[in-house]
Amino acid sequence: MLHGDPAKPNADVFLRVAGGQRLPAHTHTSAERMILVSGALRVKYQGAPAVTLTPGMYAFGPAGRPHEADCQAGAACTLFIAFEGPVDAAAHPGKLD
Repeated sequence: MLHGDPAKPNADVFLRVAGGQRLPAHTHTSAERMILVSGALRVKYQGAPAVTLTPGMYAFGPAGRPHEADCQAGAACTLFIAFEGPVDAAAHPGKLD
């Protein structure tokens, strides 16, 4: 946690993902605004092409849209995420497309 209470709106977090680690498909009830701080992170939202974020790149995740991410092998990925609502995540069954 960088700022706020994760159970309340407007929390800011750093998320660190090990190199080579996958974040399986999931959803959030909140929209999320993200900036990659380090590493290379491939992000795929349902209905959109996959994008590989590199340091300094911004991404927006709409509330409720299923997505997955893969931190590329090598350096860990550090991601700044600003949540509009409380911080949560729910597994998404099935495929994204």
